[in-house]
Amino acid sequence: MILLADSGSTKCDWLLLDKSGNRIDAFATMGFNPFFHSATFIVEELAKQPATKKIAAEVQSVYYFGAACSQETQKAIVVQALSTVFPNARIKVEHDMKAAAYAAYQGEPCICCILGTGSNAAYFDGQNLTSNYAGLGYILGDEASGSYFGKKLLAAYLYKQLPESVALDLEKEYGVNRAVILHHVYEKPHANIYLAGFTPFITKYKDLPVFDAILYEGMKTFLQIHVCSFKGYEKMKVHFVGSIAFHFQDSLRKAAAELHIQPGQIIQAPIGNLLAYHQRYVFPQEL
Repeated sequence: MILLADSGSTKCDWLLLDKSGNRIDAFATMGFNPFFHSATFIVEELAKQPATKKIAAEVQSVYYFGAACSQETQKAIVVQALSTVFPNARIKVEHDMKAAAYAAYQGEPCICCILGTGSNAAYFDGQNLTSNYAGLGYILGDEASGSYFGKKLLAAYLYKQLPESVALDLEKEYGVNRAVILHHVYEKPHANIYLAGFTPFITKYKDLPVFDAILYEGMKTFLQIHVCSFKGYEKMKVHFVGSIAFHFQDSLRKAAAELHIQPGQIIQAPIGNLLAYHQRYVFPQEL
């Protein structure tokens, strides 16, 4: 059996396939990020999952695409963990930017973007992936990501820039106040995931002027920094993968139009498209 996985920092989607690459089952776990999660942590979390425990000894290959897996040091952490959980499997670990590129690829060179818990962009010619900037993470970068917009929301709340009714709803729904927010952001681990957790609340109020402005400016900033850095971007389709791109695509399209960017596919979850890519281009050569 084969496992195909696409992991952001919040969620990991898994597909269980037969030896020919046909889908048998699907399940989800928490997302893993080797900047924040050790191999031991990943092993312990996967060991809790009935789905992985049941198939662990039978898996022969794992194709894993994950956040922060662009460098060999981080890849090695994930490889070590997966090799422990799936002892009989050949393990292949790649960056989630490759998953986005493979999922969006339509046979011609393009720019692919991730807008999820984090954000990133790269040029893909069908074989090679070129990124102008390495991901800077949620503190220095991740423009237009879930963590970015969560940060903007909480700042607006703390600066008393939200309508009173919206601020009260935020307090009621998430139990926030200044002390709680600062504790989660500056003292507890995984602040990026905490910040991105406010995405449903932003979705709820996205048509209010204060949120419309935040979303538009965030999308425009991401496009200016990342997409516009590629030569000839105006002539290529620009594809977007991730829940933030999907749920806030009106703001994304508005900002793209202003910058003469041609949006292509906007894919909420890439795992299905990723499977299709592997069935067409990868499995026939490797299986």
